[in-house]
Amino acid sequence: MGRQLSPLDLLPHADLREKLVELVLYGQPTGLDAETATQFQHLRTALEDKAVEDVRIVVFGGGTGLSNLIGGDSRIATWPRKPFVGLKELFPHTRSIVCVTDDGGSTGELQKDLPLIALGDIRHVLLSSIQSDRLQTLYGLTLTQAVEVVSALSSLFNYRFNQRPDTATTLVGQAGVDLQCLPSPMSEALAGLVTLLFTDPRLSPTLSRPHCLGNLILAAAIYAEIPQEITNDELMAGRELLAAPLSRGLGALSTILGAGEQAVLPCTSTQAQLSVLYSNGVQVIGEYKSGYAQRGYPVERVFVEFCQEPHVDSDVLDAIAQADILIMAPGSLYSSLIPIFQVPGLAQAVRKNQKALKILVSNLWVQAGETDRSMGDVEHKFHVSDLLRAYERNIPGGTNGLFEQVLCLSLKDVPASVLQRYTVEGKVPIYLDREKVRAQGFTPIECGIFSRTALAEHGVIQHGPNHLAKVIKTLWAVFDHFKSLEQGSIHNEVLVDESVWVSRARAERSTSRYRLIEQRLVDLSLEVSGCATAPELTGRIQRMVTAILWRHPDIPLTHLESVRGIICVEQELWRRNQRWDSVFSYYDPEDGLIKIREDQLQQEQTFEIAFLVALGQSLLGNYARHKEMKPLKIDGIVLGKVYHLHLLPVMQRTCWFSDQELSRYLELTRMLPVESDPSHFTRLINGDEGFTPPGMLMGLNYAWYLDNRFASHVEYKMAVMKIAPSSLIPEQVKMLGRRQQLVTFFREVVFRNPL
Repeated sequence: MGRQLSPLDLLPHADLREKLVELVLYGQPTGLDAETATQFQHLRTALEDKAVEDVRIVVFGGGTGLSNLIGGDSRIATWPRKPFVGLKELFPHTRSIVCVTDDGGSTGELQKDLPLIALGDIRHVLLSSIQSDRLQTLYGLTLTQAVEVVSALSSLFNYRFNQRPDTATTLVGQAGVDLQCLPSPMSEALAGLVTLLFTDPRLSPTLSRPHCLGNLILAAAIYAEIPQEITNDELMAGRELLAAPLSRGLGALSTILGAGEQAVLPCTSTQAQLSVLYSNGVQVIGEYKSGYAQRGYPVERVFVEFCQEPHVDSDVLDAIAQADILIMAPGSLYSSLIPIFQVPGLAQAVRKNQKALKILVSNLWVQAGETDRSMGDVEHKFHVSDLLRAYERNIPGGTNGLFEQVLCLSLKDVPASVLQRYTVEGKVPIYLDREKVRAQGFTPIECGIFSRTALAEHGVIQHGPNHLAKVIKTLWAVFDHFKSLEQGSIHNEVLVDESVWVSRARAERSTSRYRLIEQRLVDLSLEVSGCATAPELTGRIQRMVTAILWRHPDIPLTHLESVRGIICVEQELWRRNQRWDSVFSYYDPEDGLIKIREDQLQQEQTFEIAFLVALGQSLLGNYARHKEMKPLKIDGIVLGKVYHLHLLPVMQRTCWFSDQELSRYLELTRMLPVESDPSHFTRLINGDEGFTPPGMLMGLNYAWYLDNRFASHVEYKMAVMKIAPSSLIPEQVKMLGRRQQLVTFFREVVFRNPL
């Protein structure tokens, strides 16, 4: 007997939820008879009229993905034209829990002076969370006036400056905003916070750095809650002093702006930083740095390091417990959701709420350096199942109980011409592999969740806040029905020992690191030989070295122990033998100076390479007593050369490594100890084969590990790790093993990052 057809079979997709979403977004199919058309219209109206004013939503994420979902991307110039869109307009009780590991841009500059969490994403989401009804009710505005207020706030909060402004009035004027055009209570509050930036000695230093004004206003709101007699030094020493002022300050500002007191909550009030481990064993510290790293390998694991025991505000846990809908927003895979759920207690809080509708909104496009590689096959592009596996691998307890449904882009709704253009530009969608996602225990919901407006105005495909809000409302409308059908498949609560996921950062990996860098550089001798503009150049060198050490939080400041200073040498006076390399810098153990050829100062990246290579060499200190190259002759025939390295006695060395670590490194460079003399190492070099001495190799590997763009010679050698080893070529297997051991040595010994 044939299956009886339903009118719903006329809608595309197989899953009933997908059919209903299709109906709400695009309406009923064409060519229907009157009765069927009426049925579809009634069904669509019922779904759209579902009352959701009291539904409590919590959304997790960071930056653009989260803000776009909440109320549109508040950083783009056109946002103020239509600021009242997205979840916040359909669901007034929407809260955001924001990731705080960002360390780039204005946020990174702010953390040089203040012991605060990253505020950039909070600012971004806060603007997007301003609601029309709240603004109108709070200040007696019309809708048109509310739009004008948001436009002014957007200009004020997104304004960036590079030079220290003279006064608060000047700064606001440069932003192109007249505060008098805002409602009086809002105007007075914001004017007071901008003034505080100039009058509070704890905040004043921030004005001398390039900043986004909105970040400084957030900082001022927090510091307004901290008695002025409490110094930044005291706040750094007792970071628990910041938790309550952070909550009160952000809550007060959020209320004033018309977003609601707890509309935006940081996932933790404790400073944290991201650490990314790639499958080749290299570990990169810092979200900004990992964002531009092009390692060419998939990400294996992500860790979050906290400067102290992470603190979670009770408001965050209460919001999760009371939520009717929990949403994981799209965003950077490894620096958005994962850092949030590595904060102890948050993943478990989501799992404990078993009454909520839980949704993951999948990313649309692969992201260079993150989702352009998968763990299974470096040539395999990212699929939704890969996304889920990454979450499973990096969240304490995995994905069990965090979400059940996965919203994915329906590619059939994207014009083929757009996909073709994106492909030419190197942008590839994350494809839905439906059966694998189902096998992982999740329900994929494929729908047209991109913004037609963004496509028409900017030619880009991105999540549409209104489309997403309608989809989530539709899924909520039928949630109880499907929950009863799927009752047997509810995830069991997972008990996880989250302490194994929490690692405290080294003391220098916090706001105090910048001060430690400045203090250390005061002790360094900086010289430029034979140059009339030496004072100007030494100042530039100091600024560049400061920036390098700040940009690479991977570098322990103890790496500078053997460095007495930096001297730049004129090209005419450069006497170093370039027989084995064309690197124009080195560490001289005789005087403890890093010596750099003067022309390397012309470009910051060239100087950075030169400095890092020499800094890496300095870790070996004065380890070598004697080095020489001798020909290898048999029966009068020269077959090659032997490089001899004689080490100084341990007690006479100023080497950063222990004797055991130094021996391990030398053996990894294929230097073999002589049996009769453990301080004597040799290396056989065949014929005219090239040779990189251990000191230079240390420097090149050091620079490569920190940023693989810096040492193409080493990148070429390390490329063997991308090739699947074959038992048919035993030497290849050995070479691969040596490369992997060398990377492990640098991660665990040089940069002190054991897994």
